[in-house]
Amino acid sequence: MFTGIIESIGSIRAMTPKGGDVRLLVDTGKLDLGDVKLGDSIAVSGVCLTVVDLPGNGFAADVSRETLDCTAMSDLKAGSPVNLEKALTPTTRLGGHLVSGHVDGVGEVVSRSENARAVEFRIRAPKELAKYIAHKGSITVDGTSLTVNAVNGAEFALTIIPHTLSETIMASYQPGRRVNLEVDLLARYLERLLLGDKAAEPAPGNITESFLAANGYLKS
Repeated sequence: MFTGIIESIGSIRAMTPKGGDVRLLVDTGKLDLGDVKLGDSIAVSGVCLTVVDLPGNGFAADVSRETLDCTAMSDLKAGSPVNLEKALTPTTRLGGHLVSGHVDGVGEVVSRSENARAVEFRIRAPKELAKYIAHKGSITVDGTSLTVNAVNGAEFALTIIPHTLSETIMASYQPGRRVNLEVDLLARYLERLLLGDKAAEPAPGNITESFLAANGYLKS
């Protein structure tokens, strides 16, 4: 779990094809890796990745084909800046909101405009995520916990203060930029709760026990 409070801006040092997926090497900038060990989780622009190597002033992580297909990580290349946050601990201040690091969809920056010292962004989310985005609710954009200022259909507005612009990669956002989105966990659980007893009924296309058994995942 994470808080959505970015600890450092890092950069991609290398993306190396490896056995059908990608080995990512990240330069972590000012992020303190003194308490990080192999197997720990670090969110890279909102995507929870597992540390598989610590070569010094950075870390390596394996990125699956599924993650590349379902996030904006496929847009990254050597030199790309990324938001970084280590997994929270029991003593971490929860300055943002609870963030899982599991991206729900990829959005697109629609517009950018100046508002005094702040910058206003309008972002279009995938239509299936619109129901989870609420005025004054929380949303995670590339790993950054943010407050939604306005909602219009699948589009939502954000007002970003100078501190957030300087401490995250949002200063570089321009219209057309693809961003990783994670909706509020509470909205997800609330939707499931409202299903009541129907939540136990398998939906078409969902994985069922018969499917798992047929494919050898369930052992008697």
